[in-house]
Amino acid sequence: MAHRTVREREVPPRASVLIESLRDVGYSLQTAIADVIDNSLTAGAKRIDLLADPQADSAAIGILDDGAGMTEAELLEAMRPGSRSPRDERDESDLGRFGLGLKTASFSQCRHLTVATRKHGSLSCAVWDLDIVTATNKWLVQFPESTEVPWADRLTGDGTLVVWQKLDRLVGRTEPTAQRDLTRQLSETAGHVGFVFHRFLAGRGRVRIALNRHELEPFDPFHSDHPATQHHSQETFSLGGQPIVIRPVTLPHHDKVSTAKWKRFAGPEGYTQNQGFYLYRNRRLIVHGTWFGLARKAELTKLSRVLIDIPNSLDAEWKIDVKKASAQPPPPVRERLRQIIDGLGVPSKRAYTARGARLTDDRNRLPVWTRSQNKNRITYGLNLDHPVFTSFSERLDTGASREFHKLVKLVASSLPLAALFADVSADPRRVVTPRLDARSLEQHVRTTCCTLRRAGLSESEIEAVLRSAEPFKSNWDQTLGLLSRVSTEQGAARR
Repeated sequence: MAHRTVREREVPPRASVLIESLRDVGYSLQTAIADVIDNSLTAGAKRIDLLADPQADSAAIGILDDGAGMTEAELLEAMRPGSRSPRDERDESDLGRFGLGLKTASFSQCRHLTVATRKHGSLSCAVWDLDIVTATNKWLVQFPESTEVPWADRLTGDGTLVVWQKLDRLVGRTEPTAQRDLTRQLSETAGHVGFVFHRFLAGRGRVRIALNRHELEPFDPFHSDHPATQHHSQETFSLGGQPIVIRPVTLPHHDKVSTAKWKRFAGPEGYTQNQGFYLYRNRRLIVHGTWFGLARKAELTKLSRVLIDIPNSLDAEWKIDVKKASAQPPPPVRERLRQIIDGLGVPSKRAYTARGARLTDDRNRLPVWTRSQNKNRITYGLNLDHPVFTSFSERLDTGASREFHKLVKLVASSLPLAALFADVSADPRRVVTPRLDARSLEQHVRTTCCTLRRAGLSESEIEAVLRSAEPFKSNWDQTLGLLSRVSTEQGAARR
């Protein structure tokens, strides 16, 4: 049987159309700079300088590294859109993905991209100018003199300099606040870089990254060096023979850290939004603060954060996107995460509800408030067996005592739970207990001591009870002094 001839024609994309389309992949300034930094780290850089000139009429951004650098042939290939297939096997330290990052990240922010690179003493420069590509409808790369490139004088050894000019999407021509806005975005970018690359910026063999000579500080979202941070059992899950490491962490409760640290580790969106999985690819943060649709974000799990480490050989399985800013766990991993996720929040619940749990804890034998749970319903009430309440009630006649009990029930039933929940969720440090004046505290100490002594408790037992209960525990120095005075007075009275 004869084979039929199939007609074929090459249909190359129009350069002017496609290169403009590549600008709209969805990068922000932060994710674009992070993508270029990936190339620097892959090249073995130990020092990366972010350079910025925010002046509206000459605005430019540069990323300079001391990595391996490129020959002119390697530079030309690096300037090619889609220079490497995502299916190619990569070195395990390679942070690249599609061979598009340098171009798409740069085009998303500027219309004039220059790359100057030095290798073995030889300097090469290449430029993509989108205005020229649009005008000629050709994929034309220019090769300028290095003296025309901003900051090229800083490229003294092997390394690469990426320069963005014509920042049409960052600096408008007529916007009077453009310079100030660019400065703000650069400041936010510095924070983003310190977050995404915090594992490179810290520890042995760390990389140094600076913005206009100001070194960036790493931001570890797990607060790993704090003694109250709980590091739970690590698990290694294998997918296709490749390891996936899962490390759950519970952040410290707010009473274990300073106000500044509490706010810093909450992040701009707060603890509730930042709970969840933190996915790292070759130690570089990809996505954070998500349960991947496997659980809802809840107030009682807001201290739970789970580090997941994957190698770049699992990019396709995790659906890592061009920007390296989104991912989805493959089905086998989702099933495993689904099995363990219920246990991940337990330590966070324990840390966050520790104080509430003490309402019924044996260590707190004198609670003013009680907490009761019946199936799925939790209720709070005033403890009518508290010595202050019993002492007061005993002095009332039958009718007044009945009215007093009604009043106590009204107070308990009017507890503003919604407002308390909202306030604690927003900023728990602002929710404080009103302090008793000295006279009221003394009265409560005397009443409680008398009641407990009549119940047969020794002096040491009374002290232990008061030390465990409010309002005495929060005012312990004053309480201890009052307790000593009351004991002395009552001892003298007995003699």
